[in-house]
Amino acid sequence: MPTTLPLPIEFSLPEGWQAAPPDEVGAPDVAFIALHPRPDAGFTANITIDGDFLPDGTALEDLADASVDRVRAAAVSTALVARRPIGSASSPGLTQRLTLSAVVGGVPRDLVQSQVYMVFLDVNDPHKRAVIRLILTATAAQHDSVLGDFQDFLRTVRPDTGTED
Repeated sequence: MPTTLPLPIEFSLPEGWQAAPPDEVGAPDVAFIALHPRPDAGFTANITIDGDFLPDGTALEDLADASVDRVRAAAVSTALVARRPIGSASSPGLTQRLTLSAVVGGVPRDLVQSQVYMVFLDVNDPHKRAVIRLILTATAAQHDSVLGDFQDFLRTVRPDTGTED
């Protein structure tokens, strides 16, 4: 069963990307997954979304480090190649890029992950901070060509307030 997000969000997928049921595409630990319409050498670039509440005293860097450790445990090799803070003091975030070699579907692959962490205050309890993690995973060869789609997607992510614009 897919995980749920700590708060509802809304977003728009880039043209051509299609949502898929996480359980059916082998991603049971995410709340949402979208697939790119054109696989590269048999690997389908994807955008996943998951999240949780950020425990008091936990820095985004701690969550990002834990993510690197999880990828490292599942991959043949993993390197953190970039990390930087984004956002503001009231709405902080963090981005990081990983390169990894992994066996996916029995095939060795060189992949790149662009991970973005966004922090949102819980509207019902402003002392609670929710963190949403958005990840683009693509082959090393395709990553740069789908990165613009991911950046467009990120610009549309916001809390779902339940009201129409």
